[in-house]
Amino acid sequence: MIAVRVNGALWDLDRPLPDGADVQPVAIGSPDGLSILRHSTAHVLAQAVQTVNPEARLGIGPPITDGFYYDFDVEEPFTPEDLKRLSKEMERIQRAGQRFVRRPVTEEEARAIFAHEPYKLELIGLKGGAGDGDESVEVGGGELTVYANVDPATGETVWQDLCRGPHLPNTRLIRNGWALTRVAAAYWRGSEKNKQLQRIYGTAWPSKDELREYQHRVEEAAKRDHRKLGAELDLFSFPDEIGSGLAVFHPKGGIIRQEMENYSRRRHTEGGYSFVNSPHITKANLFQTSGHLQWFADGMFPPMHLDEEVDAAGEVVKPGQDYYLKPMNCPFHNLIFRARGRSYRELPLRMFEFGSVYRYEKSGTLQGLTRVRGLTQDDAHIYVTPEQVVPELTRTLNFVFDLLRDYGLDDFYLELSTRDDSPKFAGNDEYWESATATLRQVAEESGLELVPDPGGAAFYGPKISVQARDAIGRTWQMSTIQLDFDQPRRFGLEYTAPDGTKQRPIMIHRALFGSIERFFAVLLEHYAGAFPVWLSPVQVVGIPVAEEYAEYLDGVIQRLRGEGVRADLDVSDDRMQKKIRTHTTEKVPFLLIAGENDRAAGSVSFRFRDGTTRNGVPVDEAIALITGSIRSRLQVSTAADLEPAGAAAADAGAV
Repeated sequence: MIAVRVNGALWDLDRPLPDGADVQPVAIGSPDGLSILRHSTAHVLAQAVQTVNPEARLGIGPPITDGFYYDFDVEEPFTPEDLKRLSKEMERIQRAGQRFVRRPVTEEEARAIFAHEPYKLELIGLKGGAGDGDESVEVGGGELTVYANVDPATGETVWQDLCRGPHLPNTRLIRNGWALTRVAAAYWRGSEKNKQLQRIYGTAWPSKDELREYQHRVEEAAKRDHRKLGAELDLFSFPDEIGSGLAVFHPKGGIIRQEMENYSRRRHTEGGYSFVNSPHITKANLFQTSGHLQWFADGMFPPMHLDEEVDAAGEVVKPGQDYYLKPMNCPFHNLIFRARGRSYRELPLRMFEFGSVYRYEKSGTLQGLTRVRGLTQDDAHIYVTPEQVVPELTRTLNFVFDLLRDYGLDDFYLELSTRDDSPKFAGNDEYWESATATLRQVAEESGLELVPDPGGAAFYGPKISVQARDAIGRTWQMSTIQLDFDQPRRFGLEYTAPDGTKQRPIMIHRALFGSIERFFAVLLEHYAGAFPVWLSPVQVVGIPVAEEYAEYLDGVIQRLRGEGVRADLDVSDDRMQKKIRTHTTEKVPFLLIAGENDRAAGSVSFRFRDGTTRNGVPVDEAIALITGSIRSRLQVSTAADLEPAGAAAADAGAV
C-alpha cells in the first residue's frame, strides 16, 4: 500500500484520517498506484535537473499513459549525455530515501517559495480553476499545496515543488523500474503563443522486470509502426502535394482495403442493413440543424462561400451560401429517413454507408493513418421505437464483436462515455439519464468489463466504445455505439405508430471500424504486416527452381487465379534464393516452389513466412489448402498453421 482513497479522494499515507471516513488502500500496481509512482518519479527527475543545472526553471510534470514527463526552461536543449547524467543523479536521490512531505500553503506563501519560478507563479494564479489540462497536477482542486523532498537523516528540505499530490511515502519505493526515454520540445501549456520548453519523458514501473516487459513492448511497437510498414510494403503514402493528413492508398494497400470493405458489405447485407450514399459537401444550414456548427465547428474545415451572383454594376443580386465539407454522415441519413412517411413496420431501419468525411485536425495531432483529416467511416444509423432500443443495442453490440473477431481481434472490454457538467453537451437531463442507463444495462449484460469515461460522450448522446487489445497487448478504441434522442428531435423525424399517432424514433449511431484508415493501421500493426491470407495483397507467388520449370508452375498459378486467388509467378532474372528472400520480406503467405521432382509428380512445395516448408504436395491438394485458408480467414505463417485447412480440404475431397 502506497496511498489511500479517503471518501473517494487520493491521499498520502501520512495524512491523519478523519473519523468515520471511507478508506480504501491503493496498491502500487493499481492504476492509481502507477500514476502516483510515475508522478513521484517526475519529481525526482525535476530535482535532479535543478541539482545538475540550478538555473533550470520548472514547468509541469504529470503522469501519462505508461510514464511521465517534466517540462523545463533551459538555455540549451538536453542531449543524450545529459539524460545519462540525470539518470545517475536520480539514482542517488532514489537511494537516499527522501520523504515526500505535503504542506498546504496560502497564495502568498506559495509566491514567496516560488518567487524565482515564473511558470509556477502563473499556475498559482490558476488555483481556483477546475484543474483542466495537465497543469491540474499542480493546482487542481483549488487548494495550494507544496511537496517537499526531505532528507530522512537531517529532516531538512532538499527540494520542493508546487503539487496537489499524492506521492509515495519516500523515494526508495521508486525502486529500479524506471528509465528516461527521450527529449522533445513542447510549448508551455500547449499553446504556440507561449515559449517553447524542453520536455523529458520517462517511464516507471513497480519492478525491473515490468520495466523490461514495457521496453520490449515499445521495441515491438516500433517494429510494427504502421507508417514504417506502410512504406516498406508499398501500401500507402502521404504526398506533400495533397496536404497533411490526407492519404493515398497504393495498389497493394488498395487490395487490402477493398477486401476489408467487401467483407464488411457482405456481413452488413446479411445483417439487414440498407446501403445509402451521401455527398461530400452541404450547405451550412444542415449542420446548424444537426448542431455540428454549434458544437463541433473547431473540428470542421472552413466554409466555402458559393453561389453568389452579382450584376454588371457589381451589386449582389443573389446572396451566396456557405458550404462545408462534411465531418459526419448522420445529418444526411436523417434527411433520407425524413424523405417520406415512415411506419413502425419499417423499424428498426438500419442505414449503412462507407462515407468519406473531413475533419480539421491540428497539424500537431496528425499521426499516420490513426489521426487524419480525410477519412472513410463505416457508418450506420439505426432508427428504432422505444421498445426496440435494448434488443437492437444488444444485437448491434454482438454484430460488432462478431465482425471484429473475423478480422482477428478478439480481446475486448467496453468503455461507457458519459457527459459531465461542462456546457459542451446538447439535450435535456431526462434524455441523457435515460440513454446512459440504457447503454449501461446493455454493456453490463454483455458480460465484458465496463470502464467509465466521464465527459467523453459525443455532444448529442452517451456512447459505448469497444476497446480491443492487439497482439502485443496495446488497447485501441474500435467500434462506437451511441444512443441519440436529440438528432431525431432536431430534424423532426416521425413514424406512424400502430395506433395511428405520430411518434419520434430513437437513433443509434454505430461506427464499426471507426474509420477505415485507422482500422487499416490497427490491423497492419496487429499483424506486423503479415496479414492473414484473405487480406494479403499477394496471396501466392510461384518460384521455379530453374527457368525450365516456369511453364509447369505457371499452370498452377493460372488455376489458382481461376479460383480467385491473388497469385503471381516470379520469372525475374534473380536467383531462386533472392526471390525467396524478397517475397518473404514482402510477407507473402505462400511461396510455391517447383523443380524436377515436383513436375514429375504433379506437385508443388510450400515455403511459409517463417521459413518452414512442406514438400511434394499434390497440386489439387495445394489449391484446396490455399483456397480453404482464404475461406477460413486463417493466419498462416508456418507449415503447422495450414494443417486445419488441410484436414478440412481432405474431408471435403472424401465426400
